[in-house]
This record gives sequence, structure tokens and C-alpha cells, in this order.
Amino acid sequence: MSTEAGYPAPTVTVATALPKRALGAVLIVPVVTSSDSDGSAQVVGGPFLDAEAIGEIEVSLRALGAKGGAEQVTRLHVPSLPVGSVVTVGLGAPRDEWPADVIRRAAGVAARSLSGVETVITTLTELHLEAAIEGLILGGYRFTEFRSAKTAPKDAALAKIVALSTAPGAKKDAARATAIATAVATARDFVNTPPSHLFPAEFAKRAKALGEAVGLEVEVLDDKALAKAGYGGIVGVGKGSSRPPRLVRLTHRGAKGKKGAKSVALIGKGITFDTGGISIKPAASMHHMTSDMGGAAAVIATVVLAAKQGLPIDVIATVPMAENMPSSTAQRPGDVLTQYGGITVEVLNTDAEGRLILADAIVRACEDDPDYVIETSTLTGAQTVALGARTPGVMGSEDFRDRVARISQAEGENAWPMPLPDELKDDLKSSVADLANVSSTRFAGMLVAGVYLREFVADGVQWVHLDIAGPAYNTSGPWGYTGKGGTGVPTRTMFAVLEDIAANG
Repeated sequence: MSTEAGYPAPTVTVATALPKRALGAVLIVPVVTSSDSDGSAQVVGGPFLDAEAIGEIEVSLRALGAKGGAEQVTRLHVPSLPVGSVVTVGLGAPRDEWPADVIRRAAGVAARSLSGVETVITTLTELHLEAAIEGLILGGYRFTEFRSAKTAPKDAALAKIVALSTAPGAKKDAARATAIATAVATARDFVNTPPSHLFPAEFAKRAKALGEAVGLEVEVLDDKALAKAGYGGIVGVGKGSSRPPRLVRLTHRGAKGKKGAKSVALIGKGITFDTGGISIKPAASMHHMTSDMGGAAAVIATVVLAAKQGLPIDVIATVPMAENMPSSTAQRPGDVLTQYGGITVEVLNTDAEGRLILADAIVRACEDDPDYVIETSTLTGAQTVALGARTPGVMGSEDFRDRVARISQAEGENAWPMPLPDELKDDLKSSVADLANVSSTRFAGMLVAGVYLREFVADGVQWVHLDIAGPAYNTSGPWGYTGKGGTGVPTRTMFAVLEDIAANG
């Protein structure tokens, strides 16, 4: 199984016993900090290791001073086991039940430590099978499409995972986890592809190919069709670029007339590069704006995953794509545009462009009369000021907002509910149009953007806005199952919400 841009996701098999001989493989074993006075590492038991092997591992760890601290990795030779070596990964203090993300992160750390290892076998899957598989696949993720032979990694990538598990339904659960992790990797691939190679037309082409491969209905509007239909936000943002905008619609018809089945609209911001336009950004770190289509990447990956998993609901993705560039044809601060649906907007800052293309997409998505709208975008720097680089902000209809936040936290993507105070709408008043696209103050920027988007949601529709400005792109060092660059957030959150809607309405 592989993703669109080329990451060859490992194959996963389930086994109920250690192989008799696998000298080229590494066995990953979880350990905890024991209650002994020295706090030495202790193997988390299971049916796959006998007392002799456990004893060898614990003696070696004690000799090395390993304590089993969270995400501490140690590599050992264990003569009694039929593998080349053993990697222990710490889980911290013992627990009766292990949260999924603790296992996911431990698996990711272990995978990142295994340079040159093609096959891993793991007992982490006995603690949480799906989380361990997701962590191993995502921890082993690489993006090497633009590496020449001179700089490409010389070591082999992780190619095969053997998940040890005696749980009923393990094969089905392993397949689901593999599909989810591969979808996240697809979103990462999109984000990591440079804007020289992923501009609106190419992004739309790749989205169409992914959609058609799994039987989605696909519609692509080019710049002429967008202008004719009145998509003023998308057209306005794309005016400054020589590479014109697109709108992609991907539809999964899973309900098939089933009574009471729900429909969900997914919307993702697809700015393939954001200079800020005429309101140009500072040069420092502008290259990170290759990630400004992270919301679109996650939405495309999610609707494709919904189709692959056969979710019994209708899911319609509406994905606006544009490149925000300064030029003689670019929109100017002070221009007025008409959003799709008729609301006029004074563009006070061309760097607040995401909300302009999203407003068009929200109005179009609501024309399908969905029960729920989930929109996600790398929208505001204010998100990172308020919540940091790893915590998405989620705003919208209060009950649905809290439901999405709860699911996201369970998935380890940790979205946090935020309010949309009504008084902030006053900050978006314009003297010449229905709305201004930014506030005149510097306060509550993330919330102001959410209030702007709320103006375009149809009455009676449950909706959320996920601001992933920081979480979609890791600019610092690797951690857990997250490497540097695109993270794929919030693909797992959105898919889990879709599953929850399919199961519970």
C-alpha cells in the first residue's frame, strides 16, 4: 500500500506467536518503571515471551541503567529470542489500561529509532493493537521524493510490521489501523510537496485521481467556471498568481437511501502557497507556508478513507485551492469582493485570505443541505499564540464543537474547544461592505476568524471550524510518531467523527 506522493507504507500482518526464526527482524517490547527500590525497567507481560526471555531483557536493562521512562528506547541482544535484536520502549509508570496515544507515541519513537530495519515484530499490539500499528507506520514515515541519490537515505525504510495479538478480530482491526495511518501519510505527502510541484491545478489533478480510484464522484471547477458561478473569494485570492485557482468536490455516497442516515460536509483550506499577497509576510519562515493547504490535504485524505472503509453516510468534500501571490493583478487592501452567495467583503488585509476562500466553500457546501459541516484550515497565527503548536482550536455549534473536541482528544490530536463571542462580530464591520475580512484590533484573532466563517454557515446546520495553523506542520524536532514537516492533523479526528456520526447520528 502506498500514498499518492510516494511514501511506501509498510505492510502489516497479524501473528499469534513469535516466528521461529527472524534474524533480520527487530522485536519491539514495551517496558515500565518497576516499583522496586531501584526503579528498574520491567517488561510488560504477555503470552509471547517466556520467563527466560523476559529475564534476559530485564537483566540487560538493569545493567544499562534503563528505567522504563516514557518513550525511552534501548536496543539489546537477547540470545534466547529468534530475532536479530530487541528494542524496548518505555511507557512510564504501570497502568491497568493504556491510553491509545501513549502506545501510539511509544510505537512511533521506536520506529524512528530503527534506521535500516525493514521488518519489526511487536508486542505493543497486545496493549492496543490499532494505536501501535498507527504509531509504527507514522513513526517510520519518510518523504524522499525530491532527494537525489547523493542525499537520499542510504538505509532501508521500514517495510513490514508483524503485529502480535491474540485478540478476536485482530486482522480486521489491523487493516483499519493501516488504512487510517496510510491516509494520514497521504495528507503528510501533500503538505510536504513543495509549491513548485503542488499548485492549484496539480493539487486538483491529484485529488481527482485519488477520488476516482476509490469511486468518488468528482467535480473540478477551473478559474473560468469559478468566475462565472460567482466564487468571488476564491477568484479574488487567486488573482495575483499566474497559476489560477480551482474548486474540487469529492462525494462519497455511503448512505444509499438508508433512512435516517446523516450527511456530512468536509471543507479544507487549500492555499498551495501563501506569500500574504500585497499584505506580504516577513521573509523569515515564509517557506513554512508550503503547509497552508494542510486543511485541504487532510480533508481529501479523509473522504478517500471514508470511501475505502465504506462508511454508511454521505460525505461531500468541498476543497477550494488557490495561490496567494503579490503582482499587478493581485487584489489590494481596500478592494471589495462578493463572496459566493452574495455577501460583500472589504478586504482590509490580503493575508487574511483563507477565510475568503473558505466562505465561498461553506456556502456551496451548505447548498447540499448537510446535517454537519466540518471545516479545517491553517487559518491564523493567533491559534499558535493561544494554544501552541500541537493543540488545534475547535469552534462552532457548541454541542457539536464539544463532541468533536472530545473525539479529537481521544484520538491524540487534542483539539480544544474555544468560544465564538457574539460581540466580536462588531469588529468585522465595514464602512463600505457587509463585512471586513479582519478586525481593527489585534485581540482574539483566532476567534474573530471563526466568527467571520460563522456568517456563511446556513441556519440549522451543526458545524465546526478546526484551526490547525500550528498542528498541521511541525517546524521543530521529531516527537512521538510525528516527524518534521507535515503531520496529517486533523485526518484522524475527522475520520473518527465521521465514524461516530455513522454509528450514533
